[in-house]
Amino acid sequence: MIVQSIKHLDALKIQDDTTGTVYYGCNQEWYGTKWQRRSGCGPTTSTTILQYLYATRKNMVPTLQTKKLCLQCMEDVWQYVTPGPQGISSTQKLCKGLDAYAAAKSIRFQTDVLDIPRCRTKRPALSSVLSFIESALSKDVPVAFLNLHNGKEPALDAWHWVTIVSLEYESAGRTAFTGILDEGLRKNIDFAVWLRTTALGGGLVSFDFA
Repeated sequence: MIVQSIKHLDALKIQDDTTGTVYYGCNQEWYGTKWQRRSGCGPTTSTTILQYLYATRKNMVPTLQTKKLCLQCMEDVWQYVTPGPQGISSTQKLCKGLDAYAAAKSIRFQTDVLDIPRCRTKRPALSSVLSFIESALSKDVPVAFLNLHNGKEPALDAWHWVTIVSLEYESAGRTAFTGILDEGLRKNIDFAVWLRTTALGGGLVSFDFA
């Protein structure tokens, strides 16, 4: 069994300023407008990963953040990773927004992308996809995962971005499980089932400070 994960999951803990509830990663439901709450999974996932990078690379984020501070960051990221009529519906659109954010903040990102096409015959093999995820996590980089259709994986919402923080698989088998952050919660999905059964595909993006 091969297991890989980010090193500091606690850096993604967020505490509600009012109730004291602790979440993992940001939640698009925290946005102030209906449109943001409906379409904001791309900027929300981007914010979660940015918060992790700032915390682990630059020591700019406390171990236990507050919901209020995270929402401020979510609103800031929204200005650059801005959903269109179909949200952030491709890895290219997410990367374009991240490039705009980086330019505005005078920083640079090293970005890696793996697209998973709608056409099943053109999709990368499971081993290639797992290698991409494992490589990012081994560098302590969470992975943004776009799922356009959840197939037979019930724990995923369609047309949605989430953050991958861990991976567990058998090198000779057909099973692979990823730990994700979504809606402020930790969840587990069968990534191999998703790859086999998604009707529309999606993609993966990893980025780190260059």
